[in-house]
Amino acid sequence: MLIAGAAALVIVGGGGTAAFIFLKPKPDAAHADKAHGAKKKKGKDDKAKDDKGKAGGAQVREGPDGVLFYTMPDVVVNMQTADGRPTFLKLKLTLELPDQETVDALDPNMPRLQDMFQTFLRELRPEDLSGSQGSYQLRMEILRRVNLVIAPSKANAVLIEEMLIN
Repeated sequence: MLIAGAAALVIVGGGGTAAFIFLKPKPDAAHADKAHGAKKKKGKDDKAKDDKGKAGGAQVREGPDGVLFYTMPDVVVNMQTADGRPTFLKLKLTLELPDQETVDALDPNMPRLQDMFQTFLRELRPEDLSGSQGSYQLRMEILRRVNLVIAPSKANAVLIEEMLIN
């Protein structure tokens, strides 16, 4: 009985979501053209302002003492478990970088960094990350691997903004 109620709730919720997405009114074509005509054209200076703070899908902001904080896109991996049940790790990482040149070295290497994160993190077990020692070891290992990828540039530190194991 409980399962049937849960299934009905999922079906009704899914139907409501589909109706909301597919049945919402489309914007009027004349209204859309008017809105696009109102936008000013971007020049080189405007583009530079828009790009500041963004680097390959990542956010860059200034920190104290002239360092830059480079917030990476979230990383989600499936982890190893002894009993074989699916366990996921979600990480939000920020790299502390000494200068803009290091930020520039990260962007073209983003596919390598993503690959490194996936291959390394998939081999971890949830118990590897338990406690402050697990977080510290994870931080140091990621820093070592990031510095290998972006050499001769070098990141100062890896900051874990969010770590979720589910």
